[in-house]
Parts: sequence; structure tokens; C-alpha cells
Amino acid sequence: MRRRRKVGQLGFEDIPVTRRGNGSNDALSQIDQLVDWTSLERVLSEVHGSSRGEPAYPPLVMFKVLLLQRWHALSDPAMEAALSDRLSFMRFAGLSLSDETPDHSTIWRFRQKLIEDGLAEKLFAEVVDQLSRQGLLLKQGTLVDASLVTSAARRPRMDEARQSPVDPDARFGTTNERGRFTFGYKAHVAVDQGTGLVRAQTLTPANVQDVDVAADLIAPDGGTVYADRAYDAQRLRQHLAAHGLGDGIMRRGGRYRPLDQAAIDRNHALVPIRRNVERLFGTMKRSYRMGRMRAYSLARNAVDLCLFAIAFNLRRWHRIVTT
Repeated sequence: MRRRRKVGQLGFEDIPVTRRGNGSNDALSQIDQLVDWTSLERVLSEVHGSSRGEPAYPPLVMFKVLLLQRWHALSDPAMEAALSDRLSFMRFAGLSLSDETPDHSTIWRFRQKLIEDGLAEKLFAEVVDQLSRQGLLLKQGTLVDASLVTSAARRPRMDEARQSPVDPDARFGTTNERGRFTFGYKAHVAVDQGTGLVRAQTLTPANVQDVDVAADLIAPDGGTVYADRAYDAQRLRQHLAAHGLGDGIMRRGGRYRPLDQAAIDRNHALVPIRRNVERLFGTMKRSYRMGRMRAYSLARNAVDLCLFAIAFNLRRWHRIVTT
């Protein structure tokens, strides 16, 4: 059995700091009170490791560290420094002043355990389930979209292998609007229309077509599905009809099949509805600094996207209930 550290036991030095730091405007404290961490801890109980070496930090502590890291867009070494320096970080993670804080290698190894044990998706599903139980998912509509994210590896030449030996899972992909090629991955998301909360997400190489993964993102209670022209395919429309979901997909014309005026007017009406999903990608790339992947494999980058979606949903949850 793997040994666990005993952390979070307050000493005399923690008392004045705790009293001073429990302000009502502390967003981290408010998020800490919103979430049912017990259910997430049950998911994390599946984390296994060697019984050798130093006692491990409790998995929930390490998961909270990853959330802090994602919210503040910190590297592993920067997260190590911030965790030992910022009292609000320590308090949120469940560490006292007398506890040793995890170093950057411990943070890296825990993220690797999430990959090896396949727990990131389970954690995301549990958070979405909590949001649903709280009545925060309106389920009137679903916004589906995808965005290209550059690989951390150097871009190979397109006239050669089109593949990187450093990041073999990355591929070239392009958008219909600009026609520019990006070497890397594609983040696919499904967002609740009313609240902007992420209901589903997945990461693929950049050359995977948006419509190929759309059906897997859409929940049976997703309401009307809104998407841009890249999703205009008969097989997806048939999927929506078969599951009783509304069709809010913009239509795509062609050289020999131009859109009529009714289809053009319909597209114009759908634009202000579906473009709200683009705010999520703006937040992902600007605030969370995920415009470029940090790792060199699909599995590692998929966990990063999953952690982003969890962190985004918790922040969004906090904003919904406090405004």
C-alpha cells in the first residue's frame, strides 16, 4: 500500500494567517466551498503508485495544485515557486504553513499518473455531473466548435515528411476560412448555450475533420445543436434527427450548389448564437495560454485540455453563482 503524507494539520503559526485570509471576496475560498471534493476524491482514489520512496501527497491535494496551475498558466517550476510563496494557494490545496509543498517533479509525476490511470476524463465527467445536479446546465442548446492549437515541436516542412519525430501525433490542419496550415492539434468542444459551460471536449491531431467527432460530443439532452459550416454534413444532420435534437448547423454552399436567399438569411441568423463558443477558445488561448501545446504527445496534451475544461467550468460556476 502506498503511504500518504498527512497534510493540512494547522499549527499555531497558521491561526492568525487563516483568520486574516478568509475574506468573503476570496474567489479560491468560494470555489472551494462550491465543489463537492469528496466525489472527486473518490475518483482520485484510483491513483496508484509505488510503495517505495517518500510518502506521496494526497491525490486531491495534487489535483487542486493542477487546477491552480491551469488557472494561472504556470509551468511546473513556476507552480512550485508560487505554491510555497502564496498563502491562498496553500490554503486552497489543503496545505498548512508547516507542510512541505510539492516540487515541480512531483507535479509532473502526478499529471503522468492521471494519464496512465485514465482519470482526467473521469474527473471532468464528475464535474459536469455536479454542474448538472446543481441545475447549472440549461440544456436548451449546444454550441459545437473546434480550434487548432500549435504543437510544442518545431514545425516540419510540408514538402517532406509532414511529421515531427519529436511530436509524432501532431499533424497539419487548416481552417476553411483562412486556408492557413497549422501544425499541431485540434481542440473540439461542446458548450451549453445558456451558461457557456463545457459539456464535452476532446483533442485530436489537427487533420481530423470537425464533423467526424461532432456526434461524440453531443449529449442526448443537448437541445438544438449550433455549429458553423464545417459541420454541414448529411450524416450529422441525420444523427441529430434520430436523437430528437434541433438542427442549428449553418449551411455551406458550393460552386455548383450555391445557397438560396433563405439559406443565407438562416446562416446570418445563426451567427450571433453559435459564435459565443469562440469566447471559450479566446479564454483558452489568452488567459490560460493554451495557444501552443506544452507536451509532445496526444495523450499528454489531451489531459491538459481536460484540465483546462475542468478549471474553466469551476471558474464559470463561481461566476454564475456570485453575479
